[in-house]
Amino acid sequence: MIRVLIVDDSPTLRQVLQAVLESDPAIKVIGMAANGREGVQKTIELKPDLVTMDVQMPIMDGMEATRLIMERQPTPIIVVSALTDDPDLSVSFNAIRAGALQVLEKPIGPLSGILPPQSAALIMAVKLMSEVRVIRRRFSSTLAVSAAHANAPVMPHTAQLDLVAIGASTGGPAALNTILKALPADFAVPVVIVQHISTGFTEGLVNWLQRECLLKLRIVVDRQVVTTGEVYFAPDDRHLVFSATGVLGLTAAPPVNHVRPSVSVLFDTAADWYRSAVIGVLLTGMGEDGAWGLKKIHERGGLTIAQDEATSVVYGMPKVAAELGAVDHVLPVGEIAPFLVRSTRRASQTYANFTSHAP
Repeated sequence: MIRVLIVDDSPTLRQVLQAVLESDPAIKVIGMAANGREGVQKTIELKPDLVTMDVQMPIMDGMEATRLIMERQPTPIIVVSALTDDPDLSVSFNAIRAGALQVLEKPIGPLSGILPPQSAALIMAVKLMSEVRVIRRRFSSTLAVSAAHANAPVMPHTAQLDLVAIGASTGGPAALNTILKALPADFAVPVVIVQHISTGFTEGLVNWLQRECLLKLRIVVDRQVVTTGEVYFAPDDRHLVFSATGVLGLTAAPPVNHVRPSVSVLFDTAADWYRSAVIGVLLTGMGEDGAWGLKKIHERGGLTIAQDEATSVVYGMPKVAAELGAVDHVLPVGEIAPFLVRSTRRASQTYANFTSHAP
């Protein structure tokens, strides 16, 4: 039995969520809270397996409540947010950064108005996220680069590096925030990203990340030409592929590894077109999407990086990639951006020296 605490200031929505969740015999709502402060108190008292968290509430909002829960009684948290309300989305993604695992669309309307797909998505998320082992977090702490790794050697690379391809799932938005805001405005190559996220939230995620990122962030359109200084995100429900070197396309082909967009699809086509000139980065996430794609990049001579277990919310995708022998470097999330900067700069210098001495 999965024991759930519902935190929401709307009595109607609390009833909606309870009815939806308890329609599955494996889920039991053990308590409800009308604001964030009450939610923190009840989480400590009841010790639920999972908390559903509203974002805009009186007394204490969802971000602050998430931060305190992750400090005092670490518990899997799913944020329930409105798609069309920008303040809701900002608080939602700040809650993700504070330790929440996932954001889902808030049901709108009377009890009879909730859509079956929303119900199914919520139940599935509760079942999956309740199994995640979360750790105590200090929101004020920073993920600084350790002295031991600040100037760690970079694997020699005689090819010009022209692309960074990143894949992420559960825990990915916070990891991407850490990485992207640490990349300089003159970062040497384009960055292309597949992030698994609930349909409708990609634009909000990109807008949230853009506020702290020096590079320009875009959601890909078909036949998108990539350029240095920009970061490209897969849109909702479309695979992101390279149709040529420097040109991105979108496809509605069937899901791969049960998801669309799939990290492996991006990695596969990046390996085909860029071969040794791509860096593949696989971040925190549940399942194995991206692992085989990262192996293909590795086999084609590209550099490969996986987030380490200690900083991953879910050490699923990176773990599978490591077990496949697909990973050149395993790094804490706070050390990935500095490594990317050093790798691309060093590769450019090495390539210039190599070509200047070529017969």
